Amino acid sequence: MPKIDDIEPLVRPNIQSLIPYRSARDDFDKGILLDANENSLGSPMRHKEQLHRYPSPVHNRLRETIASYRGVLKENIFTGVGSDEAIDLLIRIFCVPGEDSIMITPPTYGMYKVSAAINDVGIQEVQLDEDFQPDAQKILAARSAKTKLLFLCSPNNPTANDLNRIEILKLIELFPGIVVVDEAYIDFSRQESMAEVLPQYPNLVVLQTFSKAFGLAGIRLGIALANSPVIEYMLKIKAPYNLNRLTAQAALEAFEHKDLIRVNIEKIIEEREYLVEQLNQAPTVEKVYPSNANFILFRIRNAKEIYRRLADNGIIVRYRGDQTGCEDCLRVTVGMPDENVRFLKTLKEITL
Repeated sequence: MPKIDDIEPLVRPNIQSLIPYRSARDDFDKGILLDANENSLGSPMRHKEQLHRYPSPVHNRLRETIASYRGVLKENIFTGVGSDEAIDLLIRIFCVPGEDSIMITPPTYGMYKVSAAINDVGIQEVQLDEDFQPDAQKILAARSAKTKLLFLCSPNNPTANDLNRIEILKLIELFPGIVVVDEAYIDFSRQESMAEVLPQYPNLVVLQTFSKAFGLAGIRLGIALANSPVIEYMLKIKAPYNLNRLTAQAALEAFEHKDLIRVNIEKIIEEREYLVEQLNQAPTVEKVYPSNANFILFRIRNAKEIYRRLADNGIIVRYRGDQTGCEDCLRVTVGMPDENVRFLKTLKEITL
């Protein structure tokens, strides 16, 4: 299969010919603004941001800041409402409803499947192997002419491990469609982001988020990194003002504290290793899976009952035993040091 050099033939014809909505702020954002039917008297509360004005449709300052941080160009950055918006847009750009399909590798992040179903797009599955790694040959053999997108999550959710970089690169090279590598947890991994190879692969899209390492889940900001043709299509079909002014400002303020972000990442990794060590010593824990994220997957006897009893004691984890390959597994997020101690103490008490 030849390497993809041009994504244009992969784009739905109606998306290629779409004339996007042009908002007032696409044309002017300064002057006496009497063009967008905003409330000229302002918002009812005092705020440093002009909340009565529509935000930028593209947030160039934020995109430039993110691009500098991630080592790419502004033209390689799309900002959206969490990574979920980017997932939805990519499916809408490349998949014809009722005809095309995506491919996923269970166990993996559930929104790929949900977003495909919402868009009436088929779902093909090739399970990860027993080490939660993808088999490029199996994936390539399973695809059909209607398989337009391949979603890979690395580090993977819910298993927490990095996917094999060689297999990922092989798939980007040989998969005759768009390969989306979801890197929500990449900052907790020692593996380099796939964003560094973007210039070589027009069909590669990398997803990242501000919800994890940046600690900004509440502002709902996710990004897609891709070559400019893909980004241009995402900008073309998104809602006119998809990202609000407060979200953009909070993200920009976070970049004023990059040193603290790095310190927090190292603290989380340190606590992660402590949790792994302690869980490995717990008699009822059957297996602790390797983690390159800010959470840990572990197998324990009577997992569902343990999940409920932890919740009864105010410790909330996720039961993942209903996912392929994760039977009798719980997923625990790395918490504050005192939270981790309390989790381990409670786990020990309820499993005696």
